[in-house]
Amino acid sequence: MSTDYQQAREALGARLRELRTETGLNGKDFAGRLGWQRSKISRLENGKQTATEADVETWAQGAERPDVTDELRRTVRNLQTSYRSWRRQLSAGHRAVQEGHVVQEAQAQTIHIFESGIIPGIFQTPDYARGVLTDVSNRLGTPRDIEEGVRARMKRQETLYEPGHHFDTLIWEAALHVARCAPEAMAVQLHRLSGFIGLDTVTLGVIPLGARTSFSPKHGFWIIDEQLVVADTWSAELSLDSAEDVALYRKTWELMRESAVFDHQAHRLIDRARVRFSDLA
Repeated sequence: MSTDYQQAREALGARLRELRTETGLNGKDFAGRLGWQRSKISRLENGKQTATEADVETWAQGAERPDVTDELRRTVRNLQTSYRSWRRQLSAGHRAVQEGHVVQEAQAQTIHIFESGIIPGIFQTPDYARGVLTDVSNRLGTPRDIEEGVRARMKRQETLYEPGHHFDTLIWEAALHVARCAPEAMAVQLHRLSGFIGLDTVTLGVIPLGARTSFSPKHGFWIIDEQLVVADTWSAELSLDSAEDVALYRKTWELMRESAVFDHQAHRLIDRARVRFSDLA
């Protein structure tokens, strides 16, 4: 969980504590008024649990402050926007998530991408995407609308052929060797990836294994129009829009670019991985 997110959750807890204190009730008595367990009051006030919109609505009513309901709702929505758990996002299946990416990418002009362990979704073949979405559903126990998700993910690629967009992409070489589908399908995926090199709307670089770097690969991230960073963790997707966060990720991306190779050198690294999978098929 990000430090910024936790600080925001603690700030909301402090605001809830302030409203409860104004009633003159201690935590136990306030919990009784709301019909909750005392422990829930403590967790919310100390930023140990994320409040829902229903929670803050009940809190405002219990504090006899209906005038702050909208304020508290906005705070919760901001929290949900900055930290969206994969389990919650995928509760309705993959299709809705992929369609959201379609809209976001179609509206963007420039996207800077870094991935350390996966081929970026917008460059994936159907078999590769199928393997990824199946793995995600199995791991999280979310709906298995795999084929609908694959079709929606493929639709994202239409933006690659439309003028007015540019995808400035860096991939850690290790991602080329992570098998997310059968060897023959991996070989096809890598052949497809190399085909994007030279496309007007794509700049594709590969950071070689063994390259001297001033950073560790950590997690993948996308910078949308220099205004928003979308970063993936195991459990959630983070959306960071502060100028400080965007600047930090942009600087990190530029450092990564200094270690990357492009054009025929990138082709060579991708082809080396493709041949390895072809030999395994």
